[in-house]
Parts: sequence; C-alpha cells; structure tokens
Amino acid sequence: MNLILFEPTETFVPLPRRDPRAAHLLEVLRRRVGGTFDAGLVNGPRGKGTLVAIGADALTLTFAWGATPPPLDPITLILGLPRPQTARKILQDAAALGVAALHFVTTEKGEPNYAASTLWRSGEWRRHLVAGAEQAFDTRLPELTHGRALADIVASLEKDSTRLALDNYESPAPLSRISSIAQHATLALGPERGWSAAERELLRKNNFSFVHLGPRVLRTETACVAAVALVKAKLGSL
Repeated sequence: MNLILFEPTETFVPLPRRDPRAAHLLEVLRRRVGGTFDAGLVNGPRGKGTLVAIGADALTLTFAWGATPPPLDPITLILGLPRPQTARKILQDAAALGVAALHFVTTEKGEPNYAASTLWRSGEWRRHLVAGAEQAFDTRLPELTHGRALADIVASLEKDSTRLALDNYESPAPLSRISSIAQHATLALGPERGWSAAERELLRKNNFSFVHLGPRVLRTETACVAAVALVKAKLGSL
C-alpha cells in the first residue's frame, strides 16, 4: 500500500495488532515509535500518521491532515456481473484508475448466481475499492451499486454523458477513434456471454454508441483497464 486509509472513527482509537494495516506498518514499512507514514481518511484528506506507541494488542497513532485529493475522473462503468474473482480485480483496478462510479448490473446472459456471492453479501467489495485507492495514493472511492437491472442504471445516468458500449460483434468502430468525449463518459461492458439483442436495443435507444477494442478477445478485467485508459486519455487526465 502506498497510502494507508482509515475511516474517520478509526483515527480516535488504537489500531489492533491483528489489523493488516498494523502488520504493514511494523513488518513492511518497519516503522518504530516516532516513525511517520502516509495516511488518508476515506473520501477525505491525505496527511501524515505517526506511530506513538506499540502495545501488546494495539498501536497508538496520531494524524496530521492536509489537502483533500482532487475529484475522481468523470467516468462511469456499467458491467454485467462477472464471476467474483474477476469482479475483485475490476474493483481494485477501477478504484486505482480513479473512475467515479461502478455499477455491476444483472443481464439476460449473465450468471444469476454471481449476484449471490459473498463478495457482495458480506461487504467484501469495499475492501477491494480501498486497496485500489491506497495503491493510487488517493482517498476517494468510487460510487458503487450491484445487483440492479441494466435498464434501471441506464435510466439514472447523466443526460450529457458520452455513452459507449463495448461489443465485439456489432461495433462499427474502435474506441480509440471516437473523436471527442463530453465532460462525463459512461462505459458499458457486457457479461462474459455478451449483450442480448434486447439489451443492445435498450442501449441504442438510450444513445449508446457501440465500439470495440480491436479484433482480440480480452478478459473482462483487461478490457476494463484498456477502455478506461483510452477514455482518460481523451479526457486529458493521462
């Protein structure tokens, strides 16, 4: 972790030795009493933490906060619910890349059991967003929803967003050739089996342009990173 994130309530109490962050401070960063480290408040400022005391069961820390990082990139990702191990990678990578919102939606060709994974039921997904933000030395986490229908998410989108749907089968042009992108971009990626005919029609009726990433078939997590990188470049944030 390049930045250690804390919830606001955690900054007023000792950090248990069993917490992975305590192990990182002592075993990876090798901090001792009086040592400092880069810290941040989730969705808040960055600053410096100081290791004040090392107890048998907990670490005592103090914090001095500075500026809040800039807003996340105006990019929304809509994804047909992938298998949980794929979703974990996407959560970390999307948070590290700085997208503003992630919506994991149910689709006609998607596997229904993916929505019942402990990743979503236990709240584990948040841990992966935090890990991605820590990697990027940022404090901001994307907005996230999961298990909602594609139509519901599409209906809630910003009206002035450039809307792009990735599709290997019915895309007339590569994403790299899109001439311009508005102040906000929405990228929609289907499930492993692709969009259904009805979903393609829904996306077209809601002003989505179909694009592709070239002739090679990519894993969902790879396609996400590639597509977001291209959009960030067009937004001028790379």
